[in-house]
Amino acid sequence: MTSQPADSSSPENSGEAIPPTQPANLQVQSHRIRRTRLGGIWVAAVLFALILLLLLIFILQNDQRVSISYLGGSGHLPLGVALLLAAVLGVLLVVIPGSGRIIQLRITARRHRRLDVASKNRQVAPLAAADTTLEGTGPPEPGP
Repeated sequence: MTSQPADSSSPENSGEAIPPTQPANLQVQSHRIRRTRLGGIWVAAVLFALILLLLLIFILQNDQRVSISYLGGSGHLPLGVALLLAAVLGVLLVVIPGSGRIIQLRITARRHRRLDVASKNRQVAPLAAADTTLEGTGPPEPGP
């Protein structure tokens, strides 16, 4: 094992930095496409179509006739239609009171915004009036 003497003229041993072949901060720019409303509508339409397809399959597979009675009325419907009708009415029982509460909160928020703007206007008006009435009442300016 013989060791080779180090060549002092090489950049490794001279303390000089070896210039990189590629810049270290070079990053590949990836183009990110932002989502748009139209794209969101398209995705929603596809999901809606899939749900309708699943509901259609559900109704076609549950075509047994069942007797439905409600508040004195009665009739015969396919089982799938009866279950779908019950689900839609259940959703309406949740959506109608929820919509009422949302409207109530929006009215309250609008009222609070109006009160906030009115109180800010009342605070600004006395300050502006005070500024105009106090003109010339400050300390005398030094003369020439």
